[in-house]
Amino acid sequence: MTDVTALEARIARLEHELAIQQDIEQIRKVQYTYGYFIDKSQYNEVVDLFSDEGEVWFLGGIYRGKAGVRRLYIERFQGTFTQGHNGPRYGWLLDHPQLQMVIDVAPDRRTATVRGRSMMQAGLHESAEGAQRAWWEGGIYDNRYVREDGVWKIARLGYFPFWHGTFADGWAKTPIDYIPFTKTLYPEDPLGPDAFVEPTPRLWPATDIVPFPYPHPVTGKPIAIDNSRAREGFKD
Repeated sequence: MTDVTALEARIARLEHELAIQQDIEQIRKVQYTYGYFIDKSQYNEVVDLFSDEGEVWFLGGIYRGKAGVRRLYIERFQGTFTQGHNGPRYGWLLDHPQLQMVIDVAPDRRTATVRGRSMMQAGLHESAEGAQRAWWEGGIYDNRYVREDGVWKIARLGYFPFWHGTFADGWAKTPIDYIPFTKTLYPEDPLGPDAFVEPTPRLWPATDIVPFPYPHPVTGKPIAIDNSRAREGFKD
């Protein structure tokens, strides 16, 4: 290999590494913006973050394609939380901080994985219309991204809400299956998912590990998952 050939190869490698770092920043921007949109119930804008073939995994259900994504965010969430209004409503708190994001871009720069978490504060003020409530929630994201025409979009928003607790009592007294999972698919349930997540996730006090989409960062080996004791207190 001549000096010129070696230099060309080095430049190409550096350009590729720089492009991946730029991809990571663009993906982080999309993911963080998702959190800001959800905070203020900007559900129309949330839907626009997704690929046409995108999907959402939420409370044991899979909502597929733009039609499924719209069904969840606009028909269900917007209809329930803001009475059909695209944007915040008086007295409604729904903060979704986006935390601990680990972003991995594939070598071909066409796809990426994102693992992260949200620790949510939510509730309705006593002066607002509706039943006053306040709760905490925490969950893990296991997301997939796709680059289409140079733009990174969400291919899968996989949110696994692990724990809930009222502001007054905390999470130690959360009832089993506090948030019921959907049992009926679309179209039998007009707001239901297109399919169920397998295996079926469980909420706190279950403590399952969501599988990591990347290997151990030091050993390079797949990260072992042992959920054998994660649900031992449940009586199915």
